[in-house]
Amino acid sequence: MKLNESGLDRIIRGTFGLTLIILYSTGIATGVLGNVCFVLGGFLLITATVGFCPFYALIKFQTKKKLQD
Repeated sequence: MKLNESGLDRIIRGTFGLTLIILYSTGIATGVLGNVCFVLGGFLLITATVGFCPFYALIKFQTKKKLQD
């Protein structure tokens, strides 16, 4: 599994994921919207932590620059 997210991408994902988890945890987002926030927030936090996005891999996209040989 190669990293496919840049540092900035990971920071943005982590921040947005944490925000969604907080919306769910505080009860601001409830019901179906709350569940979507929780699941999406968790996914974003995990991908930010590991630096790999399976969706990026599926469409062969990456925000991380390749190292020069």
